[in-house]
Amino acid sequence: MPLPLSIAVPAAAAGAAYLNARASLWYDAHLLQCIVPSTLAMHWRERTDRLNPFYVLERHARNKSSADRTSIIFEGKSYSYAQVYENVLKYGTWLREQHGVKPKDIVAMNFQNSELFIFVWFGLWSIGARPAFLNYNLSGNSLAHCIKTATASLVIVDPSVADNVTDDIRRDLGDVRFVVLTPELQSEIAANEPRRYPDWDRSESGYQNLAILISTSGTTGLPKAAVVSYGKLIVAASFSSRFLKIGAQDVFYTSMPLYHSSASLLGFLNVLEAGSTISLGRKFSTKSFWPEVRSSGATIIHYVGETCRYLLAAPPQVDPATGENLDRKHKVRAAFGNGLRPDVWNQFKERFGIEAIAEFYASTEGPLATWNYSRNDFAKGAVGRNGALYSILMASSLSLVEVDPVTYELLRDTKTGLCRTPKPGQPGEMLCHVPAKDLERRFQGYYGNPQATLSKVARDVFRKGDAWFRTGDLMRWDGEGRLFFHDRIGDTFRWKSENVSTQEVSEAVGSHPAVCEANVYGVELPHHDGRAGCAAIVLDEAGGSRLDEALLHSIATWVRQRLPRYAQPIFLRVMPPGTMETTSTNKQMKQGLREQGVNLPDGDHSQMFWLKGDTYVPFSKKDWQELNGGRVKL
Repeated sequence: MPLPLSIAVPAAAAGAAYLNARASLWYDAHLLQCIVPSTLAMHWRERTDRLNPFYVLERHARNKSSADRTSIIFEGKSYSYAQVYENVLKYGTWLREQHGVKPKDIVAMNFQNSELFIFVWFGLWSIGARPAFLNYNLSGNSLAHCIKTATASLVIVDPSVADNVTDDIRRDLGDVRFVVLTPELQSEIAANEPRRYPDWDRSESGYQNLAILISTSGTTGLPKAAVVSYGKLIVAASFSSRFLKIGAQDVFYTSMPLYHSSASLLGFLNVLEAGSTISLGRKFSTKSFWPEVRSSGATIIHYVGETCRYLLAAPPQVDPATGENLDRKHKVRAAFGNGLRPDVWNQFKERFGIEAIAEFYASTEGPLATWNYSRNDFAKGAVGRNGALYSILMASSLSLVEVDPVTYELLRDTKTGLCRTPKPGQPGEMLCHVPAKDLERRFQGYYGNPQATLSKVARDVFRKGDAWFRTGDLMRWDGEGRLFFHDRIGDTFRWKSENVSTQEVSEAVGSHPAVCEANVYGVELPHHDGRAGCAAIVLDEAGGSRLDEALLHSIATWVRQRLPRYAQPIFLRVMPPGTMETTSTNKQMKQGLREQGVNLPDGDHSQMFWLKGDTYVPFSKKDWQELNGGRVKL
């Protein structure tokens, strides 16, 4: 007997809703609406020889509906699309006529965030030249190395970081010209007549061609120059703009450095694709972040690494006139970035009234990205998310494989020699498929360093002759399409014959109410195999946390309740506020801490403790001597 409509319709609707929730069909549809037009745009711009994003800026500047729209907000100044375009042409004219920069030349840029960064960047693109972004924090050998690696003969320097270009660097790079963009020089450039050079100066043969050189962070050695292709920047910018549903009325705020791909490709270029507004902070500061967000009317904020944790640890900002708490006094609808840890995720949303977190996973040199737009707890902490349909499409391009925990080599079947995929929920290294006979179509690698480029490619992974890009990151893909960052290869360590994820331990320790920041790593100990866990922490002194016996006992109890015995950090290093070393994009650095170990040098202001019984107690020089002499077995 057929069901009456009053029952059948609601039942069908409920069934469809359940199917949609389980399979994430709506989410997959959104991802497809992002990736398909972005990929088509890349191919169309290649076919029409419009790969250079200069043409996107030009289109907005010449369109009556967008020419007067605000493009850039920086330190109280605003520039329309027409004004940005005019300045770009002036800087391009200056570079061409005063410095002889030609199409395909590489020119290095050493700048903090400002409108000048964009004028010089697009000025180079306007004449068909290629910018090499330098980390403005670098000096000495590291800075000289990056300039040499980029093969740049001209470096344009921000006056605010000109002191980093020392006489020693100038002598070392005798053939390189350094031009400091002083206020006087800026005035001279502004007086120039803008000239638009012909299209053939910007002509490119393929989307895999070099668009920008971006130096890697160099946390494990000297930086390498990652090649960012036109294809990558078009797809990344177009996808992220659609993913965030950026409209002309949106304002995107970032204080992350523009020399990094996160702020340049997924910040300014994604805003450019939408024809909306970017608000720039010169550099990240907890004091200036929210005032700049509020004054610009930002609707999307950008974070990397520990940014959100630092904002969360800062005291509330108060209106001096009314005493009003300003934490939620803003127009922000979403926070977008990568590296937001699960233990901070909801705290950040709740305190600042942020509706959604848009987390992504990518690398400057890598040919892949994963995306997670989260409004609820289902995908909290995930760096990627997909449903059944998108999973089918991803299967041919992304995969996890098992890795040897000691050598970090890919584990292979003894009979076939091919790699193995982990079970759902188990960690494996993320790989991305690249064309075996034409790697550069998807992975351009490192400029002038073919050995480093080839070291990132694994062969014969799932079938003989295939090729896959190795991310160097361990991930977990659960049975519901959620992708979680597990650890960086080299950060995971073995203790008591078990693999310990520093990410997992950091989240457990960092979630303690008294801990402001936690950085976990493995340390070598004399007369012991493997590495013992050590957690370097900064206490939340602003919240009233004080180091005493009760707190040490509380932290010990906390980790015992949340971690298996082998993963509980044996050592606890309490560091003064502001001493935790990070990269310029707020990503924690472990290498220096690992090398220092647990026997701290005289004069170090940290305090070292170790787990004894049910609490942490001071670790003294005498304890080190006992350990070093083999009289203590952990």
